[in-house]
This record gives sequence, C-alpha cells and structure tokens, in this order.
Amino acid sequence: MSRKSERSRAELVRQRLTRENAKRVQQATQRAYKPVQTVPVRSKGFVAKKPRRGSNNRRFNVAVGASGLDLQRSTLVLPFLRTGSRLASFSLTLILSAAIFLAWTLPYFHATWATVIGNNRLTVEEINTALGIAGQSIFTIQPHEVETRLRVNYPDLSSFKVDVYLPNYVYVYVTERQPVIVWQQGESYTWIDASGVALRPQGDGTGLVPVVGLATPPADIASLDDPLSPSPYLSKDMVDAILVLAPSVPAGTSMTYDSRNGLGWTDSRGWKVFFGTGSKDMPLKARVYQSLVDSLMARGLYPEFISVIYPDAPYYRMAKVPPKSELGE
Repeated sequence: MSRKSERSRAELVRQRLTRENAKRVQQATQRAYKPVQTVPVRSKGFVAKKPRRGSNNRRFNVAVGASGLDLQRSTLVLPFLRTGSRLASFSLTLILSAAIFLAWTLPYFHATWATVIGNNRLTVEEINTALGIAGQSIFTIQPHEVETRLRVNYPDLSSFKVDVYLPNYVYVYVTERQPVIVWQQGESYTWIDASGVALRPQGDGTGLVPVVGLATPPADIASLDDPLSPSPYLSKDMVDAILVLAPSVPAGTSMTYDSRNGLGWTDSRGWKVFFGTGSKDMPLKARVYQSLVDSLMARGLYPEFISVIYPDAPYYRMAKVPPKSELGE
C-alpha cells in the first residue's frame, strides 16, 4: 500500500514538472515571436554614453524583421523650388526686356542738346552741329567718338572732354587755341596759334602780330604720336622767332616773310632788313641790327639793304641815292 502511494506521488511530481517545462517552452516561444515596439527617433539625435572603465560590457543581438526596429531618415523636400526658380527667371527676363525697350524708345532718354563749357570764339550751335547727338539715345552715345568728331571738325580746340549722364545729359568741356599771329597772304588771312596751327579768324584780332607773307611758308610735319592732330601751318621755331622779333618792328610797319631771306620789314627810312627764320639767335640778331643802324646813322650813311641772318657777320648794302627825306634836310 505504501509502495503504491509512493509511486503515484512520484508520477504526480513528474507530470507536474513535465507540464511546467512545457509551459515555460510555450512562453519562451510566444516571447520570441511577439512584435517589437518601434523606437521613436528624436530630432536632436541619439548620443551614446561612453562606457565606464571596468564595467561589464554586455552584447545584445536584436532581430529586425518586417515588424522590427524602424529607423527613419529625415529628408528636406522642396516641392516648389524648381518651379519657383523658373518663374523668377522668367519674370526677371521680362522686366529687363521691358526696361531696355523703354530706355531705347522713350524720349526721356534721348539727348537733345549738349551743354558746352569753356568756349569763347566758337558758338554752342557750331559745336552741337559737329557733335550730331540730337535725338540719339543716351545709351548709344560714345564719348570717345564724339571727341573724335570735334577734333576732325574743329582744329581750333586744343583739348576737349565729353561726359554723359542719365537720363539725357551731355557735357562738353573745351579749350580753344589762342591766336598770336595774323598771317596775311594775298587777299586772304588766317590766325596762327603758338604751336603754328592755322585757325579760322573769328572775333576780335586786336593784339595779334601781323605778318605779310610774300611767299608760302614751308609746311611743318604733324605729330606722329597723334594722327588726328592738325598739321601746323608754321613751324614752332618760326612762330617763336616772330614773337621775339615783333617788339623791334617800327610802329606803323608790318613784318614780312621772304622765302629767301626769312623774316624782316621795310624801314620807314628807306632800307629793307631781314633776320632769317630761326628763333635760337633772334634776340642777338635784334641787338646787332640796332647797333649797326646806330653806327650807320652816326656816320650819315643810309643803306638800302641790311642782313643779320648771321649775327656774327652782318651785311649791309649802301644806297646809291640818299633817301628823299635826307635830301630835303
């Protein structure tokens, strides 16, 4: 009786243990197939702490399946960026096209008259006629082209500058050549400036040195550095010689030019005198001439021709008959 009861108690224990093992296996299986909750992604990122030294590092294996850990990557999406940039480009192109069209066609941007500063003999009308900018768009006016027109049409100008401003302003700054000589040849005459350039007579010629050309003076060479510069009518050396000799010309007498003997005049006492054309020794020539005349007058001699082209060897030729004024005395 006791043995039977012991066997049945042992069987009950075995059965109980068998059921518990089966239950634990079933629970483990259920936990293995249970869906894992999704880990939310924080916007500021995930910062992993550095493990302390000496601590036990544990390793975990995570199975990620269809329903496993879901890590999403944030993406910047601009759905209207491409369309917006195209629209902005088209709008900008349209605005610029309209602005160019209006600037080209509106009278507000067309030049009518240039403001001239620095002119004296030349009138504003004459200069504007040479400019040719009336009715032209301010955007098409090129200052260097306008300056070239002025140089070609008016050698009377020694310098000029053209400035263009919106909406339709044009300013022209000019400097006129100043005449110093009035050159008469035949029935015509012209003005000459200090560099030898011929100018159109215009205005008052008071104070200019008169010179009567008995022959055409040799042409001078224009500047090779500036092809648009006007060719001088007289050489610079000859102009300087005229200006140096002018104070020695007797009152009421005009200086003359002879192609053979150069510059000179006919003295009221009856003789002709010539000094050449070089300005280098012209002050010395004037002093030699005055000394020679004083010496001849002191001796009662009246020449008909005097040459001081070479100041170290002056030459004179005596008159055959004394002047009428002297005969009367």
